[in-house]
Amino acid sequence: MKTMTRFAALMLCLTLLAAQEGLAKSKAYEVTSVTNGGSLSGSVLFKGTVPAPILEDLNKGKNAEFCSQHPDTKEGGIRPRYKVVVTDGKLKDTVVFIENIEKGKDWSSQTTQFDFKNCDIFPKVSVVRKTPKGMNTGLVQITNHDPDILHNPHGYSKVGANSKTLFNKPLPSKGDVADVTKNMNRFKTQKDKHFFLQCDQHNFMEADARIIWNPYYSVSAKDGMFQIDQIPAGTYRITAWHPYVGEVSQEVTIESGKKAQLDFQLTAK
Repeated sequence: MKTMTRFAALMLCLTLLAAQEGLAKSKAYEVTSVTNGGSLSGSVLFKGTVPAPILEDLNKGKNAEFCSQHPDTKEGGIRPRYKVVVTDGKLKDTVVFIENIEKGKDWSSQTTQFDFKNCDIFPKVSVVRKTPKGMNTGLVQITNHDPDILHNPHGYSKVGANSKTLFNKPLPSKGDVADVTKNMNRFKTQKDKHFFLQCDQHNFMEADARIIWNPYYSVSAKDGMFQIDQIPAGTYRITAWHPYVGEVSQEVTIESGKKAQLDFQLTAK
């Protein structure tokens, strides 16, 4: 009887610990005032051989005459598509973000915008987040800028080789806008990390974004530089993520009112 009682007590403890861990993981980010916050800046370095561009033959797809007007198109209607952009050893379009921060500065009120233009999508790499409660529009929008060209934005959450459709919205005319704010409500913490956007009419049109859970992030520029500000003092886990190179994490301590420096190196797969 005592053995059974001890076993039951052990199982109860394990259940409570699991529940506490689950609550910790699902705890929502809290917006609060940040006084005398610190900042973090640095650069993202690239090691290895830069992948060659994909040579897209625009003559084989829909709207070939129009899509061939893309400024990167070469002779014969061939457009090189660069998924990894490196300049002087510095990696562009890397999302650098804080993982373990529970409260701090407010989110940006600016709408995340994806532009379908010249049979391409801009920006190529960005961030998206789960729709806040009570918000129905204005979080993420997609605009067709191409005249008389049907685009069909198809958004996914990618987990490894698996893809979950979030939305599929036809944009038949120039100026048409798809507001996909409500569709972003399907993200789940600890599961959804990679957002992928593609045009079903022109599948060479692609863009990627990291799904984030707090407003402490930056996307590296052409020179590999990034900066994050208004960070409360503390020790944090910082991750640098690129959709086609990988990710790496480091810890850094931020002091009130001081600037911290942290560089990352991502290696070609």
